[in-house]
Amino acid sequence: MTTFPPGFLWGAATAAHQTEGNNLNSDWWRREQILPGMEPSGDACDSYHRFEEDIDLVADAGLGAYRFGVEWARVEPVPGSFSKAALAHYRRVIETCLDRGVTPVVTLHHFTTPLWFAEQGGWLAEDAVARFEAYAAEVCRILDGVEWVCTMNEPNMLAMMLRMLPRLTETDEEPWHSPTTDDASLPELPPPDPAIGRRLIESHHAAREVVRERSGAKVGWTVANRALVARPGAEARLQELRHIWEDLYLEAASGDDFIGVQSYSSQWVNEEGIEPHPDSPDNTLAGAAYRPDALEIAVRHTAEVLPHVPILVTENGIATGEDERRIAYTDAALRGLAEAMADGIDVRGYLHWSLLDNYEWGHWGPTFGLVAVDRETFVRSPKPSLRWLGDVARRGGLA
Repeated sequence: MTTFPPGFLWGAATAAHQTEGNNLNSDWWRREQILPGMEPSGDACDSYHRFEEDIDLVADAGLGAYRFGVEWARVEPVPGSFSKAALAHYRRVIETCLDRGVTPVVTLHHFTTPLWFAEQGGWLAEDAVARFEAYAAEVCRILDGVEWVCTMNEPNMLAMMLRMLPRLTETDEEPWHSPTTDDASLPELPPPDPAIGRRLIESHHAAREVVRERSGAKVGWTVANRALVARPGAEARLQELRHIWEDLYLEAASGDDFIGVQSYSSQWVNEEGIEPHPDSPDNTLAGAAYRPDALEIAVRHTAEVLPHVPILVTENGIATGEDERRIAYTDAALRGLAEAMADGIDVRGYLHWSLLDNYEWGHWGPTFGLVAVDRETFVRSPKPSLRWLGDVARRGGLA
């Protein structure tokens, strides 16, 4: 049996915009209305109203942690004015977790910002860092009992996405392709915008200090790790691309209490750059290669960059309509994770992406969830993979 240490955190993750529904005041909601080819999120999974049911699914399965997001656009609907009702709502989510014996892992920012923030210059505005710091300070008022706080989700992907997206005052005649759609037929994604990346790092550091001062939570952020691997002779190119895509953001976490690792697939790097995912029937619904070994690659690389920072796997999963593939993928990913831990890498937990089949940043096609959601009735239907992962958590290992 492959075992994990006592106290290892087992859970599932979601994001506010992808599950809550009707996030009318956010920049992403606005883009959904104006960009050709982008499906609207609409009611999403209606988790804003059904969060208790979602947390019950986590607890009843035997999982001990739930990662969810606080939506900035709801908390600060206009500049400098914070909604007591929205903060009270998220406090109820936290209390429901605690009442059910589920550890809440709170994410302050998961790609979306208030519409007014985006319209006033977004992350490159002069007051962007101060705005995010003030928002983080308000959220700290509701964090009693919270042990884990992620300031931002995948800043490297956000810096890439904002390079791809037109400004909200513009329209784009080209159909929108979600950055989660790593289809082999699409060109390689543009690199993250370094100017936005540096500003996100500043904002993370500012929020980190606020959370430390005003709560007892451990604080860090999450990085999307592409698990890049060099072809023979392309080692220097790999190092260059890793810095652009990941290491800039990993190095910024050197003073954090933990680093969130998020990985789904792996790609080769040759001397020309990152190779597209091979066109294969084994590819996932997001177009990515079926590579459960990506998690081990990602964890080992993260530990090389941050040898003294504990790791929390904050996302790992597969877009598939075949749940037996989800179980097989997760089993293999966890075995690789266990091997990395056996070599001394400090990993504190594993949070599967995602608890629910949800909105995937421009479209509904890829299904990552341990639970299916009827988009008409919002009825939740647990898949066998939820029970399987819960059994792994109860046993503390893989049979």
